[in-house]
Amino acid sequence: QVQLVESGGGLVQAGGSLRLSCAASGRTSGLNRMGWYRQAPGRQRELVAIITSGDTRTYADSVKGRFTISRDNAKNTVYLQMNSLKPEDTAVYYCRVLITPGYEYWGQGTQVTVSS
Repeated sequence: QVQLVESGGGLVQAGGSLRLSCAASGRTSGLNRMGWYRQAPGRQRELVAIITSGDTRTYADSVKGRFTISRDNAKNTVYLQMNSLKPEDTAVYYCRVLITPGYEYWGQGTQVTVSS
């Protein structure tokens, strides 16, 4: 089993910044892709950004140029630096990791609220 602990959410004004963290523990051998998803009220969960074990990054168009995903393999942690936040970024943000050969785990979610 793998446990994910997220932190860093909160309330921020439009234009502000937040940094999310997600630390994986337990059976993390084979930790592969790590990523962030979000779900706003009344909407489906959507991809925000993912990073592979080879450091390839993929971003949703809506966050390109504002958000940066990174990882610290020594700490089994993935980060999401969010700059120039907009009210439409308000959502619950979830961490997701993939463990080879294909197990996936989700974090409990952290609320991000951007006020206008």
